[in-house]
Amino acid sequence: MPSAISLVTLVTDFGDVDYFVPSMKGVMLGINSQIRIVDLTHRIPAHGVEQAAFFLKSCYQYFPDGTVHVVVVDPGVGSSRRAILASTSRHFFLAPDNGVLSYVLQEETSVEVRSIENKQYRLDSAGATFDGRDLFAPSAAWLTKGQVPGSYGRLIHDYVTLPLDPPRMQQQTLHGRIVYVDHFGNAMTNITMADIETFRSVTKKEYSGLKIGDVVIKGIKNHYGEGAMGLPEALINSNGHIEIFVKQGRAVDRCELHIGQTVELI
Repeated sequence: MPSAISLVTLVTDFGDVDYFVPSMKGVMLGINSQIRIVDLTHRIPAHGVEQAAFFLKSCYQYFPDGTVHVVVVDPGVGSSRRAILASTSRHFFLAPDNGVLSYVLQEETSVEVRSIENKQYRLDSAGATFDGRDLFAPSAAWLTKGQVPGSYGRLIHDYVTLPLDPPRMQQQTLHGRIVYVDHFGNAMTNITMADIETFRSVTKKEYSGLKIGDVVIKGIKNHYGEGAMGLPEALINSNGHIEIFVKQGRAVDRCELHIGQTVELI
């Protein structure tokens, strides 16, 4: 179990022009004025649970042991969906129980998930539309003050996970999908180096490229600079995933790509 430190990260779909994020920070600092708050992003697409899950997976592990990660992408706010606290061997995570922690809980060890039930960690409010401020912010702040996870609520084992739909072989083709689109318009797939090795093992051949709908991309580049200007290309990015890009352009627009779209390794 990690020891609490005064470092909290935030991932939301709140944007950066409204009062939502400042309100959360104010609540946390009112409980523990020594908290260091790191904004990971507030530009997850509205209600983009899977995008938030992939975003968090891609960066949380670089933070120190004991970091408290707060993820508020919450289409079900105010409903009967639970709020959860996940404790792992290294970090804490607070989020709605909607699958946004799926990748984290798949990767981490010594995972313990609790439903946040203790009203001590909730602010009184007139409505039920802002759990980011009224529940997740105070719950996170009290963790940094040394409150133990066991005080938050019951252990649960039926927490929600996303249907992550890992890449799979179908005859001589590996089928994956697009799981994230970044600021540059690059599309990241869920096909990893391990999946490429599976492809080689099953087909007894090297891959020749990717197929997305009617678009065929030949070969895999080593870096963005190797791409031909204006043409869709593929590479293995620094997170080990196959990524589709256009040199100095936007692959998502050039190829009309979207989250969930099927990608074939051929």
